[in-house]
Amino acid sequence: MARRLTVVAVLAGLACAGPAFAADAWPSKPVVLIVPFPAGGGTDTFARPLAQQLSTQLGHTVVVDNRGGAGGTVGAAIAARAAPDGYTFFMGSAHHAIAPSFYKGLSYDIEKDFIPVTVVAQPPQVIVASPASSFKDLKGMVAYARSNPGKLNFGSAGNGTTHHLAGELFKLQSKTDMAHVPYTGAGPMLLALMGDQVNLAFDGLGSSAQHIRSGKIKAIAVAAPQRSAAFPDVPTASEAGLPGYEVSTWYGIFAPKGTPKEAVDRMGAELRKALDTPELKKTWLANGSDTPRYTQPEFATYLQSEVQRWRKVSQDAGVKAD
Repeated sequence: MARRLTVVAVLAGLACAGPAFAADAWPSKPVVLIVPFPAGGGTDTFARPLAQQLSTQLGHTVVVDNRGGAGGTVGAAIAARAAPDGYTFFMGSAHHAIAPSFYKGLSYDIEKDFIPVTVVAQPPQVIVASPASSFKDLKGMVAYARSNPGKLNFGSAGNGTTHHLAGELFKLQSKTDMAHVPYTGAGPMLLALMGDQVNLAFDGLGSSAQHIRSGKIKAIAVAAPQRSAAFPDVPTASEAGLPGYEVSTWYGIFAPKGTPKEAVDRMGAELRKALDTPELKKTWLANGSDTPRYTQPEFATYLQSEVQRWRKVSQDAGVKAD
């Protein structure tokens, strides 16, 4: 009888514990990386080569799943509802630090519904102009905008994105008035800029780099403390006449809340390994980004500071979702 009771107790304990997560067996199938913007934008610029490198390292495909819409919040909501089994991750960005103060009634909380893994890229924003623009420098652009209120416009990847708020911050600091034209992603926005449908954009250097090199758009200034190693001839905004204008477009990997710690830790280790490869270092440099070094706690703290920063910009600019 005693032996029978012991067996029953062990089985009951196993039932309560639930299925164990085998860290050494992860992954045993493809991993999905949700990218909350259409193909062709800045997020894709870093997500696809990163996914390819991770696929090689893990021995299982990392599938990029583009889910664009509403300034990246559609994809974020999908990721937040995904099964927290270690097989779905999310590539969030600075846009998602803006969304809490811009969109009302979000179905997710970027700080509470996700586990921040690490920042994978952090290119600065760059002020770019259409090829037909006559602006040769930032001072000339600002002077024209001040003399012609509302005549210039700037494109963005959507309402509430970094492109949008970077433009609003620029207007505040430069004391100018320009119209905002939202698109459904950085890809469509850049096509509009190259086609002279909009005058300017405040874009992440990652998505603009190839078009700057080809001459399809013109770089006016980078919104960073120092010049980009990829574009040493492009001045910083401070050098060009707008001191203190600094904006970076960071991209980070998140896991849905509840994802096993073993999977999160393993993914973090694999990301660090991937970012140290010569192939990704070269790609990142070409797209104006260095290789960030964030621990999970550091990323969480940085995310919190970004949410607070963009909340103030939204309030000062008086912008909100349409």
